[in-house]
Amino acid sequence: MTATENPAATRTLGDRARDHLWLHFAQHAGYADREIPVITRGEGAYVYDERGKRYLDGLAGLFAVQVGHGREELALAAAEQTRKLAYFPLWSHAHPSAIELAERIAAQAPGELNRVFFTGGGGEAVETAWKLAKQYFKKTGKPTKHKVISRSLAYHGTSQGALSITGIPGAKQDFEPLVPSAIKVPNTNFYRAPEHAGDYEAFGRWAADQVALAIEMEGPDTVAAVFLEPLQNTGGCFPPPPGYWQRVREICDAYDVLLVSDEVICAFGRLGHDFGANRYGYQPDIITTAKGLTSGYAPLGAMIADERLMRPFLSGGSSFAHGSTYGGHPVSCAVAMANLDVMESEDLYGRVLSNEANFRATLEKLLDLPIVGDVRGQGYFYGIELVKDKATKATFTPDDAERVLRGYVSDALFDAGLYCRADDRAEPVIQLAPPLICTQEHFDEVEQILRSVLSEAWTRL
Repeated sequence: MTATENPAATRTLGDRARDHLWLHFAQHAGYADREIPVITRGEGAYVYDERGKRYLDGLAGLFAVQVGHGREELALAAAEQTRKLAYFPLWSHAHPSAIELAERIAAQAPGELNRVFFTGGGGEAVETAWKLAKQYFKKTGKPTKHKVISRSLAYHGTSQGALSITGIPGAKQDFEPLVPSAIKVPNTNFYRAPEHAGDYEAFGRWAADQVALAIEMEGPDTVAAVFLEPLQNTGGCFPPPPGYWQRVREICDAYDVLLVSDEVICAFGRLGHDFGANRYGYQPDIITTAKGLTSGYAPLGAMIADERLMRPFLSGGSSFAHGSTYGGHPVSCAVAMANLDVMESEDLYGRVLSNEANFRATLEKLLDLPIVGDVRGQGYFYGIELVKDKATKATFTPDDAERVLRGYVSDALFDAGLYCRADDRAEPVIQLAPPLICTQEHFDEVEQILRSVLSEAWTRL
């Protein structure tokens, strides 16, 4: 067949994607008269589209590509493992790459978090943690403990259980009824906490105490776990106030509730540490993680559990009746090992810690714009909240968000060469989480593009 006879040969990849590819979280009607952007390769902190145009990856793919794009070390690790053992499940058997990776993760995890249950991704790790919490309490004589508490606006995944834990109403309404027994408490958005203005620590104590109030309201004998991100993503990076995590730990201990640190985004360097729990100095019972574990080069997640949660399964005929085909895939585990090698050899955690103040200072230059209300975050993980009025903190109306944020800002940032996220699942924010290899030149590029686009956006409000 000649190129003339082959329709695919005369159409762009974007055209072909529009006909057959169902994009995730995408408004497909928006592509009725324009092409779907197609990214074909990446190198370092940049990605390139099918026409060769370069974009700074300001979101590390999706909070994942810690070591940057195009790392040959990771590709070679995948190829070598594929030649040795391309696939075998962890169903009552083991393979070397999973064993080695589990040992390495357990050595880095805080306290007695020695048991690693591999999954295919982050949402699956969250689902796994809830199932384990339920079964653990059943096996230890407390069968009524099954409920979970999480924070408003927090994102924990899209499967029916993880979506129930998620605190974003708009993400859930089309899929209800969901799994019952998921209770929400306030998050740590200090920017919009006027009753605690000026007293960050008091606000933190108040926010943590809402967890205790929720447990009391539901009944301590019914609550199994509390799911919290070290630094909450949705809403634009809400850091924990001083003492917040320590108070939550006290509450969980007092009511015999498991503390789950959802670190799908925050682990493996995003906050300058291997785990967010280590950055903020608290001891979880379970950590859920994914993304940065492989830098996105292969799909892999993990639930890391305290040793005591494993003990009921070490005697008799007990088993945790849960698993997946690709959890702990040999190739993914090998890629994860190579990824962790790169982060250690290049001291990427140290780079984040040494550069985070400069990253913040560069982004805070944008506070001179009338549309920028707040800049918040830590490590290489920031949110920039947009407002209509800085004095009153008046936020966008739904029409503003549709017309300005989605109708202009998202496309304008991308057209200007910056891939990031303009998000209005809460107040409108720009989310930034670049690869950990980024330095001041990249921070400056981000600031310059944001300044130009947001200045124009202000004229459109």
